Amino acid sequence: MTENPCDAIGTQIHQRITDLIASASLEVIPLEGAREKVRAAPTGSTVTITCSPKFGLERTLEYATTTVADGYRVVPHLAARMVRDEQSLRRFVSRVVDLGVNDLYVIGGDADEPLGKFSSAAEILDALSGFAHGLERIGVGCYPEGHPKIPDTDLLEALLDKQVHADYMVSQLCFDSAALMDWIEQIRVAGVLLPLRIGLAAPIKTTKLAELSLRIGVGQSIRYLTKQHGMVGSLLLGRSYAPQDLLLDMGERLLAEEFDIEGLHMFTFNQVEVTVAWQRQLTGLASSPTPEWPERSA
Repeated sequence: MTENPCDAIGTQIHQRITDLIASASLEVIPLEGAREKVRAAPTGSTVTITCSPKFGLERTLEYATTTVADGYRVVPHLAARMVRDEQSLRRFVSRVVDLGVNDLYVIGGDADEPLGKFSSAAEILDALSGFAHGLERIGVGCYPEGHPKIPDTDLLEALLDKQVHADYMVSQLCFDSAALMDWIEQIRVAGVLLPLRIGLAAPIKTTKLAELSLRIGVGQSIRYLTKQHGMVGSLLLGRSYAPQDLLLDMGERLLAEEFDIEGLHMFTFNQVEVTVAWQRQLTGLASSPTPEWPERSA
């Protein structure tokens, strides 16, 4: 019996989503107790560690050190506005490379005023290009739904500039699959060729997700999410967000070479145990002898 081409594509999409979820990186905020939370993930998992004005570079380095020691692949974040000068930059990079880290995620940062001479990720990338740093991969941020303080034309120009020295990009949280796909098509046409790691929220309670997402500036996407069928009920009932729905919506686009989806970046909000349980469920690693792919949530 000849296999239905639609069934074959469906199987490919299912396998692609499974592979993306299984290999997703887990973003962790270096708060007290974060080390214990990370241990819920299998050793060898990729853990990215944020960098913020509240904690500074030293906290990121501290947690990078302990997370490497615990057997994880670590990708530290480096916020440009937290770097005082080139000497500080060289010292930070030298310390992470000495840990065996070969991947760095460079962002502009949230500080209102730069601590020193750097104010953007592009400036850090330019500085890194001026010396032998030992890093093998460098990632940068991107914003499918825009940035509250930066015009879209400037964001596009910055991506075009940064891709000269960067190796991949990570998207800010996005819940609107149509907006994400439209954005990918637009930037590819505009000449942005960096592989993309899609930023997804962890499958945490919808009320908590809404609160945390509004804090980090993705309110527009949250407003979209609340318009979807069943979302208001989910908020009232305290249900959890289902990250796989966005991937299911993308469908065949996940297979398209021109989209160049490299992987997933999970914003765990330090809910690592919940995120890992979700990964295991959707990749067939749960304890159930007959794990099933869950239906798309209403």
